[in-house]
Amino acid sequence: MYRIFLVEDDETIAKLVRRHLEKWDYDVHVVQKFDAVMSEFASFDPHLVLMDIGLPFYNGYHWCTEIRRVSKVPVVFLSSAADNMNIVMAVSMGADDFIAKPFDLDVLTVKIQAIIRRCYDFGANNSVLEHNGAMLNISDATITYDDKRLELTKNELKILQTLFDNKERIVSRSLLMEKLWESDAYVDENTLSVNVNRLRKKLDSIGLESFIVTKKGAWVQAGVRGHGKNTKQTASDKFYKTKLYMDSDDSHNVMYPFALHVPDWCAQTGSDVCGSA
Repeated sequence: MYRIFLVEDDETIAKLVRRHLEKWDYDVHVVQKFDAVMSEFASFDPHLVLMDIGLPFYNGYHWCTEIRRVSKVPVVFLSSAADNMNIVMAVSMGADDFIAKPFDLDVLTVKIQAIIRRCYDFGANNSVLEHNGAMLNISDATITYDDKRLELTKNELKILQTLFDNKERIVSRSLLMEKLWESDAYVDENTLSVNVNRLRKKLDSIGLESFIVTKKGAWVQAGVRGHGKNTKQTASDKFYKTKLYMDSDDSHNVMYPFALHVPDWCAQTGSDVCGSA
């Protein structure tokens, strides 16, 4: 089922378009937070975007530009501002088509079918993953953050994709080894460490300092963290989804997307397994 991402603030139009396209077996997501369009875009991973021009916070041109920074997904503008200047502007910003309001739903459907048929006959992958403003594009092996774009090697892409895919769960070093072993290159513990260290430096260069931080002996599961089964969570235990973490010890090997705040019990016991990052 193809996924359609609809950026439209007119609820009446949004409902009509969604209901009509769902009858044609499309999965339609209507944007809810117009100040966080890119987060919803990354989460939904659409095959096509329908974009209005006049929107709250930022206009459609802005969001089309942001999408083009990380993805080649087709973008179709839907707007009553259908003068030549706006059409030229939309296409210049990266749009694939412009449909003037009011429009016929059947014409819209035919145009969507034509674009999807043209773009996805060969199974192109336009998957984009997002974590705290960082956009990982699987199709062209790049990561974008704060308007800065970074090209990744095959191994670097696999490491980040594994972490992004499991950002709410624990990821072991063993799993990363398995992912890297899927390539033709030989991968051992040292190779993984070299790849991660090189990746850290590259991420630092675009402003993602400490995006991957090595921790040892800590674990996180279902909102509870510690270094033993009897560890109790205190009121001071706080979680921040800001970084991707990995363990350096294979006996406690975990990678998890949380920055740890030092809890009271850690300071009292003097434990060194959960220091702040």
